[in-house]
Amino acid sequence: MPLEIVRNDLTKMSVDAIVNAANTELKMGGGVCGAIFRAAGATELQEACEEIGGCQVGQAVLTEAFRLPSKYIIHTSGPVWRGGSQKEGDLLRSSYQNSLELALNHKCKSIAFPLISTGIYGYPKEEAFQIAVSTISSFLLQHDMLVYLVVFDKASFGLSQKLFNSIHQYIDEHYVEEVDITYNRRDDRFIMEQLQDVKSSQPDFYEDEDLIRQSNLVDLLDLLEESFSERLLRLIDEREMTDVETYKKANIDRRLFSKIRNEKDYTPKKKTAIAFAIALQLSIDETNELLSAAGYTLSHSSKFDVIIQFFIQHGNYNIHEINEALFAFDQPILGA
Repeated sequence: MPLEIVRNDLTKMSVDAIVNAANTELKMGGGVCGAIFRAAGATELQEACEEIGGCQVGQAVLTEAFRLPSKYIIHTSGPVWRGGSQKEGDLLRSSYQNSLELALNHKCKSIAFPLISTGIYGYPKEEAFQIAVSTISSFLLQHDMLVYLVVFDKASFGLSQKLFNSIHQYIDEHYVEEVDITYNRRDDRFIMEQLQDVKSSQPDFYEDEDLIRQSNLVDLLDLLEESFSERLLRLIDEREMTDVETYKKANIDRRLFSKIRNEKDYTPKKKTAIAFAIALQLSIDETNELLSAAGYTLSHSSKFDVIIQFFIQHGNYNIHEINEALFAFDQPILGA
């Protein structure tokens, strides 16, 4: 199952487990930790934590969630940032990895994380975000679980300023706003006159058109190109990729991929079709060919599309980095 970046209140997530960025003593703290304690019921949760006793940095422990909509709270103590020389990166990766494995051992199908250690522990947000995404995505290559990375707003993580500026410049150069075209009855009459002139000058074309209208509908349907599902499956075979490898790289749920595989005429959402193009590392032209089978195309009048084109043209097919950029520009993310 996929990784999703969402803006939400962690305590309101209806998942099997939410993750608490805890201190090593498992005491009620401030920030996210304090909010979780208050929402769960501070007295009950503190008693449960005291029974456990503590949690070493990078490790994870589990309690019930009490009044929260989730089943469990997984408590993990992330590292305090000390400049990067005290193995903070390894410890932060361990916090995510051990939390995921604990959720897996308790048969959780969904889990929601905050950005661990980025509050009072001072871990740089951009580096912390990259560690979170890389650790979670590596886990998802081997296991099926729906994972949410919950942030309050765009400022909660740091998209590389250089990348942000590059995308922003690319949008400025390539994005063209759609122009609404309105016309009145005189315009209609003018258009009809022009069409009549064309018809008079190209009678053979319109004779062919009359023949088409008289053709058997079944014959016309036979002329249709391959469906999106057929085209996608053909491309997967041509790239010598497995189904599992494809839908995981596309950040797509296994059940959705199964539906696409088994329903020949299934039409996906545009973001789903593009997710597969990214997984297959298609060029711009190849992406448009795949999209056309579902009735879509990349457009310069869509910021979402322009950002996708930016990454394809730069040969960056890391779907989680693309989603980070889409999220930063208030666009829907791929897959999921």
